[in-house]
Amino acid sequence: MSRRALPSVDAVLQHGALAETLTRHGLATVKDAVRRLQAEARTGEVPDWATDAARYAEPVEAWLARHVGHGYRRVFNLTGTIVHTNLGRAVLSPELMQAAVDAATAPVTLEYDLGTGRRGDREGIVRHRLELLTGAEAATVVNNNAAAVLLVLNTLALGRSVPVSRGELIEIGGSFRIPDIMARSGCRLAEVGTTNRTHPADFEAAVDDTTALLLKVHPSNYRVEGFTRTVATAELAKIGRRHEIPLCVDLGSGTLVDLTRFGLPHEPTPRETLADGADLVTFSGDKLLGGIQAGIVVGRADLVARLDANPLKRALRLDKVTLALLDATLRAYEDESSVVARIPLLRTLTTPPETLEARATEVAGVLGPLLGEGFAVAVEEASGQLGSGALPDQVLPSRAVAVSADSGKALTGLAARLRRLPVPVIARVSDGRLWLDMRGAEPLPELLDSLRKLA
Repeated sequence: MSRRALPSVDAVLQHGALAETLTRHGLATVKDAVRRLQAEARTGEVPDWATDAARYAEPVEAWLARHVGHGYRRVFNLTGTIVHTNLGRAVLSPELMQAAVDAATAPVTLEYDLGTGRRGDREGIVRHRLELLTGAEAATVVNNNAAAVLLVLNTLALGRSVPVSRGELIEIGGSFRIPDIMARSGCRLAEVGTTNRTHPADFEAAVDDTTALLLKVHPSNYRVEGFTRTVATAELAKIGRRHEIPLCVDLGSGTLVDLTRFGLPHEPTPRETLADGADLVTFSGDKLLGGIQAGIVVGRADLVARLDANPLKRALRLDKVTLALLDATLRAYEDESSVVARIPLLRTLTTPPETLEARATEVAGVLGPLLGEGFAVAVEEASGQLGSGALPDQVLPSRAVAVSADSGKALTGLAARLRRLPVPVIARVSDGRLWLDMRGAEPLPELLDSLRKLA
């Protein structure tokens, strides 16, 4: 087929078939994709679609998926992992998002004191709320929990040693490793105890003239069982006080409420950890807190003041939109009577079984007729998880739509079709079936509309 038959790039871009792609990816990006596809066509046999401007949508989308990625598209998370790191962790409510919109679309009093007309404290209100909610003397915030740990170590232990139990030298997603963070912070790791058993005497023996800080790390995404021993926060705090060395506890996910209220195992809160004697506590804003990505440090006022004075703090500070969202989230926690309704994560955790069952029944009713022969659809009990390192060995009872097929290839093909929907549906394939967990089926009418596009 003649290469002269290829339509001009402008003709392809102006055709309505690419309207949605242009909106999602941008003019320059789509234009580049069309040019590259036509260049490929000119070097070999020209494919039939390349001569028809109306048929470029699918090849362009495929090229962009391979070479550019999908950007940040909204999806339905039906994997059963609620706080899914790859899918953006905690979901924020539209109500709380309005605070970010207000902060982003108009000048705000980020560092301005209306009373004096002079420069103000950019974290003032957030500090206040964190002190109220955790019982801490002081608080500060940075852009994530890894940064919070880095700031603490660099400020309080630069060039000095920090004893840590070998059983707490964790690695979590994204290659975050405690030994690496410690090395980058400029302190020296002093490993104590063994992988499964660490005693107070191990910490006592590790303390010397170079010791600047004791560090306890929540294991987050694993649990050691059997012949084990860990040193509790209260025990470590006593050792620290004896040697006049501060104790920092990295809680990782962090939660401001008692999870046993929702039938989940207990997770230590910052308030409890401070009450046990920790001098500083670090935790995340976007995991069990159910807010925006942030790293939070609460504890002794003198130590927090030193963190704020470190030049590294400016490099790690939060922008105005994140601060506004964090403030709105913390404000919601001030009213215990309404916090579950206002924080989507807590609302998801407390969704009653009958609601999950009803959602599954509706989804199965839509999905069954669309899949046809070779597939079987059923409503089943399911086991989910919190995710992002929280309660790694605990299951969360749920309901799911389970799809069986004549072959594994058919199931993986269906999973791929679901991912290609206008609002992609992300499911999981396990135990020879495809599972759509109903804890992520919100809003249900939009999910049903998206699934109908399978037709």
